[in-house]
Amino acid sequence: MKSEKRVPIVNYSLFTFKTIQNSKLITQNLRIVLKDILNFRRAVRYYAPTPISEEKVRECLKLATLAPSGFNMQLYELYHITDKALLEKLAKACLGQLTASTAQQMVVFVTRQDKHRQHAKAILEFERGNIQRNSPPERQAKRIKDKEKHYNKLIPFVYSRFFGLLGAFRKLSGVIGWFRPMVRELSESDIRVEVHKSCGLVAQTFMLAMAEEGYDTCPLGGYDSCRIKKLLHLPYGAEVSMVVTCGIREDRGIWGERFRLPFEEVYKNY
Repeated sequence: MKSEKRVPIVNYSLFTFKTIQNSKLITQNLRIVLKDILNFRRAVRYYAPTPISEEKVRECLKLATLAPSGFNMQLYELYHITDKALLEKLAKACLGQLTASTAQQMVVFVTRQDKHRQHAKAILEFERGNIQRNSPPERQAKRIKDKEKHYNKLIPFVYSRFFGLLGAFRKLSGVIGWFRPMVRELSESDIRVEVHKSCGLVAQTFMLAMAEEGYDTCPLGGYDSCRIKKLLHLPYGAEVSMVVTCGIREDRGIWGERFRLPFEEVYKNY
């Protein structure tokens, strides 16, 4: 299998928000480009010894932070690994997989649910100004009050942890569901999954941004999370969500054709 051409597929800096809004032609072109990016991206198991730009990877990570997250809480951190000695140790923690041992760089996606109060405070401060700048004057007071209630009361209630007990207490509110629809996944393990899902969206956005840049990636689920936490000096409340290797593929780095289940098996239309 021949390697794809190593050039960025499109330069998004050419398009302003207003231009994209006002041009159907550009919208069509972006759709074509997205298809190219999705087809280009593969899980690469073996990388060439060709260096990749640290700055470009950093820019892809910056773009990845535009991904959505639950309540916009952004409870994650992105550890960009470029040091060769640390890359070798990290590859061992990733069970010596070829995609890790040949990677030019790696990114460790880490969840930080323990930072929910700090993030809620920052978001609330932003939203106060956001409402004052963009909402009708007669609605500002109520909207600010709603945001304060949300981030000062609801968010700490949802994201706090205490040996599973707070989650069990939150689950008791499920009796409300007898009378009207409500969120059922409120246990501590449920919220943990939600935080990891948000982090996964960031990781996927990063891999697509890397594909647009002409770089390759591979998401890893098999690793020793305890060893990675020690290598990165992560605190107790941090959790490793995903490791993504980065580089430029060699021919043997792609294991044949891509398999997907027939679309009709996974697509349900009601």
